[in-house]
Amino acid sequence: MPQSHSNRRLLLLGNPDKSEAVAQLELLKAFVTMRCVLVGARQSLDASGAAVDRVAVLGGDGSLIGVARSLGEQQVPLIEINTGKLGFLTEFSQEEFRHCFDDAMANDGLISRRTLLEVRAGGASEDTLRCLAVNDCVIQAGPPFRMVNLGVYVNGEHLTDVRGDGLIVCTPLGSTAHNLSAGGPIMQADVDALGLTGLNAHSLTHKPLVMARDVQIEIEALSVNEGTTVIVDGQVVHPLRRGDRVRMRRFRSDLQIVRNPRHSAWHKLVTKLHWGRAPNFD
Repeated sequence: MPQSHSNRRLLLLGNPDKSEAVAQLELLKAFVTMRCVLVGARQSLDASGAAVDRVAVLGGDGSLIGVARSLGEQQVPLIEINTGKLGFLTEFSQEEFRHCFDDAMANDGLISRRTLLEVRAGGASEDTLRCLAVNDCVIQAGPPFRMVNLGVYVNGEHLTDVRGDGLIVCTPLGSTAHNLSAGGPIMQADVDALGLTGLNAHSLTHKPLVMARDVQIEIEALSVNEGTTVIVDGQVVHPLRRGDRVRMRRFRSDLQIVRNPRHSAWHKLVTKLHWGRAPNFD
């Protein structure tokens, strides 16, 4: 039974770097004030410590990712409102948010859980990077742009060594990001899986791989460049040195997304990425 939205607590966040998000923040603040318990409306992507039922995020895909990372283990349902360009991860336009507000706040059946990654990197003695990933963890060759050699281990078993420009490990949600551009598989966002895709691998046999989401993946830097880098969600950048290891596993908490009741599971893939559209022969 859906709860009354009037008693639910909402935090409204707007990306301070996006003028449209800042402009809409005050307008939406006025809209929601009489419809729920508004605990805050601010120009920030930090929702840490928020004791709320929903967090509404004004911005684009990067805004959603930043807010999710700030929540850490204390994930709460996110309502994403697109004020960016493509906004593939965002579920609502500003008009749709207003129209679907009551349902989005009260109906817990609209909450979809998505796998997050825990990423750790460093040498043998300690981790110098530890964070969560919403979309992906990418190891990229970097200057002087010679091929790198990466050892891949799954659940402690050596799987292969990949020579090329790097590797992508992605969540299903992130399968339509860098992974898609690199020729990796598109996965439905709520499946229980992780993707492994090589970047320009120097082998015809290193095809993309889909694995169960509970595997533990370890990448060993066998041979790297001075500029070889670990990149998490395109936002966190960390140098990778020879002998370092990058360890990835499912994060203990899941991302929670409030789905748009107007849209099917494939709506964004078809309307925003135009998947399956026939070529124009005119």
